[in-house]
Formats: sequence, C-alpha cells, structure tokens
Amino acid sequence: MDVVSFAEVPTQERFAFWREMSSKMWMPLDAHCEPRLESAFQAHVALSGLGLVQATLLTAPSLTIRRTPHLIRRSDPETFFVTCTVRGHAIGEQAGRQADLRVGDLMLRNSSQPYLTTFESRGPADGQVLSLQFPRSLLPLPERGLRELNSVPIRGARGMAALASQFLLQLARHLEEFSPAEATRVSPLTLDVLTAALAGALDARSAVPPSTRQRALLAQIHAFVQANLGDADLTPAAIAAAHHISLRYLNKLFHAEGHTVAGWIRERRLKQCRRDLAEPHLAGYPINAIAARWGFTSPAHFSQAFRSAYGLSPREFRQQCTR
Repeated sequence: MDVVSFAEVPTQERFAFWREMSSKMWMPLDAHCEPRLESAFQAHVALSGLGLVQATLLTAPSLTIRRTPHLIRRSDPETFFVTCTVRGHAIGEQAGRQADLRVGDLMLRNSSQPYLTTFESRGPADGQVLSLQFPRSLLPLPERGLRELNSVPIRGARGMAALASQFLLQLARHLEEFSPAEATRVSPLTLDVLTAALAGALDARSAVPPSTRQRALLAQIHAFVQANLGDADLTPAAIAAAHHISLRYLNKLFHAEGHTVAGWIRERRLKQCRRDLAEPHLAGYPINAIAARWGFTSPAHFSQAFRSAYGLSPREFRQQCTR
C-alpha cells in the first residue's frame, strides 16, 4: 500500500504536485479545480496493487480531470477502469455519454478514449472515489458490449450492481489495512465481482463462467456480512434471503471454502471484538457493550467463544494489551 502525502509540500504548490503525481500514478491526465480550492488544496491518495488490478482511493475537494486525445497519444496503457463513488457526487463523460454518479454507483471507462470526470464535494474530505484499473483482457465479456457501457451509470441500488457496490464500498473502507498477502487474495475476487456486475448491466450473464459467478456471489456475501456484523439478526436465513438464493445453496458455497455460515460470521465478529478490546481509547468501554456492538447478545456466550478462539477471556486479553 502506498499513500501519497502532501504534508511536506508547501500549500501553494500542492495542487501542481498532485497534478504531476496523478499523471505518473495512473496515466497522462490534466486536472483543474477552482482557484479558491487550488490555493489550499488538500487530498489523500491511497494506492494498492491487487494483483493485476490497481486500486486507487482518492479523497479530494471538487475538481475536474480530463484525458484528451493529445494525452492519449502520449501514452495509453490500454486498460479498463471502474469507478465507484464512495462519498460525494461524480459526473463522468466518455463516448458522448454522461454518468451522474451518487454514492455506490459504478461506471466503466477505458483509457483509449477521451474522457472527463468532475468530482463534487462540500469540503476537502467530503469527496471520495475508488478507481480500479486493469487490462482489458481480464474481462471475459463481449468487447462491443463493454464499449456500449462506457460512461453509462450502473446504479448500485439494485440487482447484481447492488451486490458489487456493497463489495466495493467495503473494499474502499479497508483498502489501507490490507497486507500484501491479503491484497493478492482480494484481486481475483474483485475481478469476479466486477465481471458479474458488468455482465448483469449488459444482460450477458451467460458469457460469464459459472465458477466466476459463484466466486463473485461469495465475495458479495462476504461484503454483506462484514457490513452487517453488528446486526444480531444476521442469520444464514437472512443472508440467503438478501441474496435471493436458497439456504441450502448458501451453505454449499461456504462448505466449499471449508466453513459453515454461522462459524464464518462468528469468526468475523470475534475478530472485530478482539480489535476493539486492544484499542487503548476504548479501554473504558464495557466489554459487554463491545460484544453487543458486534452482534453478540449473550455475554456468557461471547466470553466462551472468545476464550475458545484466543485462549484468554475477553477481560484477560484486554489486561494483557494494556500492560
């Protein structure tokens, strides 16, 4: 994971620095922002190589990014990239089409055609987008259909796009936490999720191999569980219903990975509780409240499950962390 810092760059030079760095990080680009924002420009850029996928999480004020024919002639990596709006509002244009994107919406574009992107935010940290860039050859979908999707808004509120949106929003939230090994494992899941979402937008699901659809569904279920860990009513039946599959098929998906559904949920919840119990700023927070925060309704059950997983009671673990 690489993070571009602006802390040591003089305030009046930060936007020029960002423009130069963005062209080096992605591809030749031109960027503009309002003079009042340029004079006190702030941004946060996190980059992670997820195998053949380059993930970039950009937090910035309102600005406009252009890729012109001249810049394409200078250099073209011949890649696709999918943008997901995490916070704020974005507008993308390419091939004569325009996508107006709200939080969770997706947009596909390619590096070989001119495009324009406008990010709108209320403050310096209110606008955030996740961009995933990858070689065109990695998408097993019809080239013509993908061209027709350029800058078409893929709404993250319904269908396969809703599941992909949830996965990408979780990816954005945890991107800076991934170890190199975790980033490598996330890469194929990310591509499977994108393939399934784009195929759904094209109504070309038959072009997606069954194994890819299955992996994409499992990744989306994982993201759904992670986003709802604090819900005590998060049961296997609720998960199956939310993804329009049978409970039997849900169990089959997890069994193929060597897990039970309930066991995987419990493992994720315990991990979150363990993290909170190790946090110094939560030292005064009741242990039972931490357990309830992550979906454990019975203090006795939580204590037993925690000891079974980590060899210590929650209280002993917290005391060990504060020594």
